[in-house]
Amino acid sequence: MATSGNAGHQVKESIFAWEGKDKTGKTVRGELRAGGEAVVNVTLRRQGIMVTKVKKKAYRSGKKVTDKDISLFTRQLATMMKAGVPLLQSFDIVGKGHSNPSVSKLVMDLRADIETGTSLNQAFRKFPLYFDPLFCNLVGAGEQAGILEDLLTRLAIYKEKTLAMKAKIKSALMYPVSILAVAFIVTAVIMIWVVPAFKEVFTSFGADLPAPTLFVMAISEFFVKWWYVIFLGLFSSIYFFFRAWQRSLQMQRFMDKLLLKLPVFGDVIRKATIARWTRTLATMFAAGVPLVESLDSVGGAAGNAVYLDATRKIQNEVSTGTSLTVAMQNADVFPNMVTQMVAIGEESGSLDAMLGKVADFYEEEVDEAVGALASLMEPAIMVILGVLIGGLVVAMYLPIFKLGAVV
Repeated sequence: MATSGNAGHQVKESIFAWEGKDKTGKTVRGELRAGGEAVVNVTLRRQGIMVTKVKKKAYRSGKKVTDKDISLFTRQLATMMKAGVPLLQSFDIVGKGHSNPSVSKLVMDLRADIETGTSLNQAFRKFPLYFDPLFCNLVGAGEQAGILEDLLTRLAIYKEKTLAMKAKIKSALMYPVSILAVAFIVTAVIMIWVVPAFKEVFTSFGADLPAPTLFVMAISEFFVKWWYVIFLGLFSSIYFFFRAWQRSLQMQRFMDKLLLKLPVFGDVIRKATIARWTRTLATMFAAGVPLVESLDSVGGAAGNAVYLDATRKIQNEVSTGTSLTVAMQNADVFPNMVTQMVAIGEESGSLDAMLGKVADFYEEEVDEAVGALASLMEPAIMVILGVLIGGLVVAMYLPIFKLGAVV
């Protein structure tokens, strides 16, 4: 009863570096995660080690844990398990060897849980921010079937392909956005500093200025007077737009539908979404996870609200006995080629292989589309910049040309 006052209180553990002598008198060193120096002394004494020095290691705050870090961790863990390295030792190697302290802390926290008898699946579920239900379900299936290293390898491949796909889509979208942002900044600089200098020169002419020049000068006056409002309003709008996109479910659904309807980028985003959808389902199905259960993770992994709603509809129909092919056709978001490949997979009993081939096909389609998009965007952006900057230059030089013609 003496401990009842501390019920529910969890002692904060730290990493301690220790040094001591074993039963043979040999000097040994190591690290131990514990709630305090006393715990370290007691634990090591039980192991027959006479402790001579214990020092708490300072925790260095690192960068946040990214999807790339989790992908690399999965690949390293799978490789070491395939090589026959014990699980706890694998965690030690990955945790101590990582350059990001945040990842090291995450891995050592997982190791501490596993060391106390927690299953790998349950240990991962304690960190939902880094390990989604798909990851945990596959690890759980691997533990139950005794093929954990194979499932971890599948997970690593899946995560690597998904990351590569996201990187390609981001590069395709970020290139024109960054160029247009630079164009806006250059235009603002011209409007605030360059055009007013021309205006001072033109006032000494005493002649009527051309309409394009008057128009540009009017915009320049507005920029000079309200530049802080323009910049603050623009950056605030962008910030609150993305915050609303992240937090509002209605906003996410609206934007996901809008992105799929974009003239050029919509087709690339749709192909990438289908590739992720089929890749996720292929990975889950190959791991032996039942189809209805697999669809729980597939919708969220697709990364698009339209396909999330479609997946829920497919799941409801499949759970009542409808075939996957018919359910996908009823959802009306998949091309005919995808449903035909799924039908062949169901008939031949190789659904995971067919879904994998569909994913490979659409990943190649995205690669080609992004390459073609980059080639098309370069001349289009050059034209936009040429018209914008060139138009400003011509508008400001028109009075000079007019003066030269009069002279």
